[in-house]
Amino acid sequence: MTDAPELPLPLEGILILDFSQFLAGPMAAMRLGDLGARVIKIERPQGGDIGRSLAFAGVVEDGDTLSFHITNRNKESFAANLKDTDDLAEVRELIAHADVIIQNFRPGIMERLGLGYDDVRAINPGIVYASVSGYGASGPLKDRPGQDLLAQSISGLPWLNGSSDDPPIPVGIAIADIVTSIHTAHGVTAALLRRERTGVGGRVETSLLESMLDLQFELLSAHLTDPSVTVKRGTRNTAHAFLQAPYGTYPTADGYLALAMTSVPDLGRLIGLDSLAQYIDPETWWTEQTAITRALADRLATRSTDHWLSILDEADVWCAPVLTLPQLVEHEGFAALNMMQAVHRQAADGSGDVEIQTTRAPVRFDGAPLTHEKGAPRIGEHNDSIRREFFEKG
Repeated sequence: MTDAPELPLPLEGILILDFSQFLAGPMAAMRLGDLGARVIKIERPQGGDIGRSLAFAGVVEDGDTLSFHITNRNKESFAANLKDTDDLAEVRELIAHADVIIQNFRPGIMERLGLGYDDVRAINPGIVYASVSGYGASGPLKDRPGQDLLAQSISGLPWLNGSSDDPPIPVGIAIADIVTSIHTAHGVTAALLRRERTGVGGRVETSLLESMLDLQFELLSAHLTDPSVTVKRGTRNTAHAFLQAPYGTYPTADGYLALAMTSVPDLGRLIGLDSLAQYIDPETWWTEQTAITRALADRLATRSTDHWLSILDEADVWCAPVLTLPQLVEHEGFAALNMMQAVHRQAADGSGDVEIQTTRAPVRFDGAPLTHEKGAPRIGEHNDSIRREFFEKG
């Protein structure tokens, strides 16, 4: 019996021109590159992508920020001044060979450069043209800065976090950019599939705000069905404005424990909290949420997280420890997923290899994770090789 032949990655043979900058656009191109596409990053000769200097946690490696290394892995860089006639001509030549363009300039900028969708389609009718904006291409918000915290705030998302005693609390990661990058990559792959079937390219558009609204599909749908449904955050330790006790995170003697949906009386019996036996009617899990939550917090604080997990896991109660970052990376469950990979590039001073540890794509194909060793490019690193490939005749 012979082994089955190794299959190509799903997007091998697809050429993407990535005109975007920190963060949603480059992440979308990175995701498509993880799936096998070739990604050429088009960036300014001076300074390049602004993400090269916007440092997450202040971390810089080999002259570029950690964020840039991560979101631009496995790409090539072609430096071009889009306001220079000669450079623009070269970019147009690349467009003629491309399958996909991704850009996240403010609405109208690519059109002024002569690289809007209609301009590009005239060069390459089969192009898939993906635009990422802050708040859409029209409307009163279109010219506002498209930034993650600002999009979260306009969407109302921070009002869903924390308790009634807290101010609005934004999600502590760039969730608008991250989710938007997923929607962009999703839209591009769908457009490529349509082109495969019909030969017709197309335009894909999404925005940070639309992604944040999509995250709140249940809340928006409920409010528009019944306007009396509004955000009313619960007492301390509750984890969801629209779920009853015991849903929340609770302090233990040495950490925190998360509890999801479960019977309040059954939970009380398991942890030795007799006062919860009175809440037989599930309606009281809403009406008496504060009393239940406070009683749970007091009781759970008396013993360790592992103590409570040993009891609750045995009873198949939906619960989990709330891990710190060091605890997460040391956990055997984290190791089992094999989520990390190392990407490499030559150091700027020629002194050796620069290695960046980062996450891999969170999907597997044909039983194998998607990993790549090629690190992020330097500004214009591939200009010569790209010119030889695409522009030189003979």
